[in-house]
Amino acid sequence: MRHKDLPLSVDFHVHMLEREVFKASTNKTVFTGFGATPATEPRPGVKEIMNRIFDPEGEIEDMDCRGIDVSVVTASTVMQGTSWADPQTDLDLCRRCNDQAAEWVSRYPDRFAGSFVLPLQDIELSLRELERSVKSLGLKVANISSSYKDLYMGDPFFHPFWEAVHEFDATVWIHPEGVRDPWFQRYALWNSLGQSIEETKCMASLIYEGVMTEFPDLKIVMAHGGGYFPHYMGRMDRNAINRPDTLRNTGGRKPSDFLSSFYYDTCVYDPRVLQVLLERVGADRLVMGSDYPVGEKDPVGWLRDAGVTGTDFVKIAGGNAAHILGLSAKTAGA
Repeated sequence: MRHKDLPLSVDFHVHMLEREVFKASTNKTVFTGFGATPATEPRPGVKEIMNRIFDPEGEIEDMDCRGIDVSVVTASTVMQGTSWADPQTDLDLCRRCNDQAAEWVSRYPDRFAGSFVLPLQDIELSLRELERSVKSLGLKVANISSSYKDLYMGDPFFHPFWEAVHEFDATVWIHPEGVRDPWFQRYALWNSLGQSIEETKCMASLIYEGVMTEFPDLKIVMAHGGGYFPHYMGRMDRNAINRPDTLRNTGGRKPSDFLSSFYYDTCVYDPRVLQVLLERVGADRLVMGSDYPVGEKDPVGWLRDAGVTGTDFVKIAGGNAAHILGLSAKTAGA
């Protein structure tokens, strides 16, 4: 299905799996409650759809059915995140994921934009793999979590990473690996509540630690619409007024001043939430994201049903992603 009124449709939230990395990691990730409910393969009930994300042809078949021209493919770190490992093992597993992404892109350059994961518990290893991923593999997007080893991404520990991202003009997509707190595991609240909390903490970290001030041109895309952060500015800004000392790394700018410094995907599941994002940050800062294969089955149609029209629709459904990633309408292969 091709959407004739769209120059290009881009899904920014599309997962992939690598078999050896999944096998090594899944019982150490939030997907199995960090081993509380062990699994050797995707669970019954989701096995069929999950198996498709090992396979580029399966993903393209679904893209064609949904009218998606280009997918930004990212390793599903809630299922095969590797930060549990020692740094060298982490690097080895990340390299497998990145080589897979590059191989998918080389086979289908008109359909996939590739991303890379990094062993961000070790900055030196990460910087070398970042350079390899961008320069040698031609990958466009760093797929990172909200935190590593209890440090959120604004922490000074990660400053060299942000310097390198700025130098290479790479795009960063932030998708948490999942909350470790056992309270979130019993009812799978790690997914329904925890991811949004993690995104909120990550955005606050990037703002308050000064990353967004020092590197104002960063291209950071927040998964799941940025979680709760864009929807609670009243109390955040009030705290900044009451405690101006907390703005020591922001040049005196309050949290809401940074909302339009980020991009946000539309994987929010509620049209009312999307409408608030549109009002707060504008259509220029939104990219379409489906959370394939478990999210919206018709992400373009969902935007229409949510009331997005005209130039806003063209921007969100593909134009903004094309701008971020340097794509053109001729990239489309559908």
